[in-house]
Amino acid sequence: MTPMRLPALLVLFFTLLLLTSCGDAPTEVGSKTNTDNRKLIHLNQLGYYPDAPKKAIFIGAQDIDVVQLVDVESKEKVAEIPLSNELNWEMAGDRVRVADFSSVKTEGTYQLEAEGFVPSHPFEIKNHLYADALTGSVKGLYYQRASTALEEKHAGQWKRPLGHPDDQVLFHASSGQSTGTTNSSKGWYDAGDFNKYIVNGCFSLGQLLTLAEQYPKLFGDSDLNLPESGNGVNDYLDELKYELDWAMSMQDKDGGLFHKLTTKRFEGVKMPHEATNDRYIVGKGTAASLDFAAAMAQAHRVFLEVDPAYAQQCLSAAERAWEWSVKNPQEAYRNPSDVQTGEYGDENFKDERYWAAAELYVSTQKSKYLDDLVANMPNNSFKTNNGWQSYMSYLGMYSLLSSTVPMPDSLRQKLRQSVLAEADQLAERCKALDYFQPIDRFVWGSNSDVLNAAMLMANAYRLDPKPEYLGAIQETVDYIFGKNPVGMCYLTGFGDKSPMFIHHRQSMADGIDEPVPGLLSGGPNIVQQDTSDGTTYPPNVAPMKSWVDQESSYASNEICLNWNAPLTYVLGFLEAQNP
Repeated sequence: MTPMRLPALLVLFFTLLLLTSCGDAPTEVGSKTNTDNRKLIHLNQLGYYPDAPKKAIFIGAQDIDVVQLVDVESKEKVAEIPLSNELNWEMAGDRVRVADFSSVKTEGTYQLEAEGFVPSHPFEIKNHLYADALTGSVKGLYYQRASTALEEKHAGQWKRPLGHPDDQVLFHASSGQSTGTTNSSKGWYDAGDFNKYIVNGCFSLGQLLTLAEQYPKLFGDSDLNLPESGNGVNDYLDELKYELDWAMSMQDKDGGLFHKLTTKRFEGVKMPHEATNDRYIVGKGTAASLDFAAAMAQAHRVFLEVDPAYAQQCLSAAERAWEWSVKNPQEAYRNPSDVQTGEYGDENFKDERYWAAAELYVSTQKSKYLDDLVANMPNNSFKTNNGWQSYMSYLGMYSLLSSTVPMPDSLRQKLRQSVLAEADQLAERCKALDYFQPIDRFVWGSNSDVLNAAMLMANAYRLDPKPEYLGAIQETVDYIFGKNPVGMCYLTGFGDKSPMFIHHRQSMADGIDEPVPGLLSGGPNIVQQDTSDGTTYPPNVAPMKSWVDQESSYASNEICLNWNAPLTYVLGFLEAQNP
């Protein structure tokens, strides 16, 4: 394996040094560091929309009562901002005071300054604040493409040779076939490894397709500098089609979906073209088939005007997968004994079935799908951890509520009230919880939990545009972009201080200092499953600080499709509110 850029003992040394000198979180290694004893100001490093809430967090500000808002260009003081009373945030392990400067709406570039604190990262107040981050989060998917070279004119310094052509993939015995090969090229690498998974790929597609359907004019034909740019189709759909094409290659002749395409064990730290172990089509199951059916039914609607023949191909594949799932309703996937890559296991398919029935009904208006979703209404409540197991029923609800398809008024009202009631709770939690974000359980992929909650509130806002929903969504994004206990903008390549040592094989092996941009780090994870693999966390660390910028930290600092997907949705939603 390629050695890490910093040995674990050095990482621990610098981590402890920073904790004692800065009073800040263990995330300075590999990014811009605070080299004096002054404290850091935690805020959204990208900035704020003019009418959005604007808050910054001061840790250890007992001796000051006001801070200065300064115009970066003129160096003039714009306003004095009073600090709140001290708050004790136990999940973050911080005693904080809050500077609320929401009343400042004039566009410009600013800093916050206070005695004893390093001046804040310069930030902007402007409309279309997230345009670059939105396109960056989608371009991050391009960098995850399998079966193609990334050419310099599209990838810049992150160019690389073709990896994993996947045109002669072997069948694992668990697939039901034991001989021959198949062509299953294209698609995105799922995470920091080089494998491709139908469950998570289709769930992520569902979130991305929801944005495409709700806001079809967000992207143009040359916005992402893709190989397909200029083909008459907007770049966003071009990128989604790259994954959709692969997913269709994973459908068996009987309509069911193979679970994943993978090596038997994770590859080491190397570039994609150097990872040449045999790859297999593995397993088959109900979860994969239902998730595929749902995503393909959505794709039918999104591509109907752009490419009617392709749209029909998607719908036909969706209906075949549905029929297989009805005949095989309890085919749970489990890793075979000789396969040790990501399992994405699930034994409860109610949410998947609801999502698939909803999308197929919106696309076809066939009564059998409406009957099925009425008969199998899931128990909707927002859950953290493993959104790919439980969140997809919300995707079905969003599609039903956004459509004009006929359905009983009592059903429509039930769906509406379910979404609004959950959004009300999440918005209230944003007011009460540490750092004004909506979750209180920080486990694997916690940043996706935060963003899935924001996506729910966004769809509630589409039904009932309460300012409370919009403000909570905006503050949730503030958390992702730096207003958090570790003071990190979690999206690589954005903000003044973002992860430098993500768990991502190309970024670890390419010899380039900066990681591949546009990829969202997983976020704090109190379970710390990676300590046995060399990751070092501070002792007794608070849940919201259980994140480290170390390459070994797959538990907190890996990237994944279903973490980028809700970020893209939420940023797209916010940009659509600022025409």
